[in-house]
Amino acid sequence: MRTSSIIEWKEDGITLKEAEITRSDSSNCRGEIYVVGLGPGDLEYLSIKAFKVIKEVDVVVGYNTYIDLLEDLIDEEQEVISTGMTKEVDRTQLAVEAAQDGKRVAMISSGDAGVYGMAGLVLEMVAENELDLSVEIIPGITAANAAASTLGAPLMHDYAVISLSDLLTPWEVIIDRLEKAAAGDFVIALYNPKSKQRTEQIKEARNIFLKHKAPDTPVGIVRSAKRGTEEMMITDLENMLNHEINMVTTVIIGNSETFTFADLMITPRGYEL
Repeated sequence: MRTSSIIEWKEDGITLKEAEITRSDSSNCRGEIYVVGLGPGDLEYLSIKAFKVIKEVDVVVGYNTYIDLLEDLIDEEQEVISTGMTKEVDRTQLAVEAAQDGKRVAMISSGDAGVYGMAGLVLEMVAENELDLSVEIIPGITAANAAASTLGAPLMHDYAVISLSDLLTPWEVIIDRLEKAAAGDFVIALYNPKSKQRTEQIKEARNIFLKHKAPDTPVGIVRSAKRGTEEMMITDLENMLNHEINMVTTVIIGNSETFTFADLMITPRGYEL
């Protein structure tokens, strides 16, 4: 048992207090993996559960950038395993191996761990190898929800979330999903809309949307949602490509009922006013 900081609710917000936290004795326990949704990256939007798990585990595993965001939460007694981008399988293998040694492991994932995050890969590896490990998924705020809260209320009706990254999904499959979501008049949130290497996908996506949606359909563009450098723009489908879009951008395209008011984007739920 040792002293560590945990959160305490007070009237003026969240503060830290000293409390006793027990770490596992890895020699006599079943391994545990917590797949933790970090949220947007600002610790203010980290859930209470995620905070507690990160403080209590023996090992913290994650992408270098996400580990850096947690610098103030991780102490010197905890083992940290971090890797660069595109090393998701390697990170998962290392997390599983640590858990097999009886340790409590936090696998960090940005946003929500179950939305384009690490939850699926962890569970796939555990299932494929029929491992006797405890796995718990800790939800976090995903980019669509973070961006939507900045824009107003664009996701008040049915919506689809589609990633434009074809790294793991064939572009032909993504095109088919874009077509069907647009034809169904869904509000559509786009993840990974554009990178230095992928510049044409967002253009093709917009052309697909224009086949099914009016040019004046509201579009919200949020960069670095709920982070210290957040930027927001509300435009329309016709002019959306005139604004900066990159890999830290979430783009939300409204449905046929979505409208704008006072720099807000609103999709009616259908209530009679």
